[in-house]
Amino acid sequence: GPLDVSDVVEAASPSIVAITSESIQVVESYFYGTYQIPSENAGSGIIIGENDEELLIATNYHVVEDNNSLYVQFTDDAEACAYVKGTSPENDLAIVSVFLEDMSDDTLESIAIAALGDSDSLQVGEPAIAIGDSLGYGQSVTTGVISALNRNLFADDPSRTPEYLIQTDAAINPGNSGGALLNVRGEVVGINSSKIADYVIEGMGYAIPISTAKPIIEDLMQKETRRKVPQEERAFLGIAGTDVIEEATARYEMPEGVYVSNVLEDTAADEAGILKGDIIMYIDGERITHMEGLQGLLEYYAAGTEVEVVVMRQSNGEYKERTVKVVLGYQE
Repeated sequence: GPLDVSDVVEAASPSIVAITSESIQVVESYFYGTYQIPSENAGSGIIIGENDEELLIATNYHVVEDNNSLYVQFTDDAEACAYVKGTSPENDLAIVSVFLEDMSDDTLESIAIAALGDSDSLQVGEPAIAIGDSLGYGQSVTTGVISALNRNLFADDPSRTPEYLIQTDAAINPGNSGGALLNVRGEVVGINSSKIADYVIEGMGYAIPISTAKPIIEDLMQKETRRKVPQEERAFLGIAGTDVIEEATARYEMPEGVYVSNVLEDTAADEAGILKGDIIMYIDGERITHMEGLQGLLEYYAAGTEVEVVVMRQSNGEYKERTVKVVLGYQE
């Protein structure tokens, strides 16, 4: 008869969370001009560890991308604010963190850290259990078997998806995306992703094998969690800038980044020696491609923080890279 997985699910469910990501979509309409609508994205996550200050949750990148605010709901229905710790868009993986101080003792006692299995020892035909928690609906479980291993869905387009996916006939949908694919021992063998193949084969779901995900996740877990800084303490660089448009990259061989059109006097940028005409490429190791991204990044830094800024500066008709240390200032 059908496999009874209730014990497996009971053991695994405290490690599964619901993740809601709120973002603002900018809509352009012929009649109304440009306006903003809030949109919500929901998916699941797997508690995979904790450090001194935070609980660490693995999920899909597509569940958290472009978020303005993130919430995690635990198995006891308690909700907490969450922050993106690190992302790997090309693998559709992300780590989200919830600060322990934002969780009650009751919630901390009700949750569990997932047991990770070994996806390299999976066999085609063995049972597979997909578990997720879609906001508003609670946890859901689907079962099936491992249908295929090392699936490459888009052999002709290597940029599209990785070629190591687990294929399963356990239903994987947006609600349980980011949740766990379990073996009969209740160990996580894959991270479900509804994004990777939403139209390829009817009735098939895909998961990222845990053995592939593990090193990526471990790397992301080491990153510094970024929290937005309150407006009044926020850092100010002191430049006016414009995006380098594609035409300029082609015609003038300008690198893509933010072109400094003006440096305001006595600001952080001025004191650090950033010049008008410089093109800002990196701030603190983050690639900067447009002014909006630069401004967004500064929301995470407090005034007084020292950052490394990499600029391209023209000398003798060609751009050379320079690194300057900038102590970010306050907005006047």
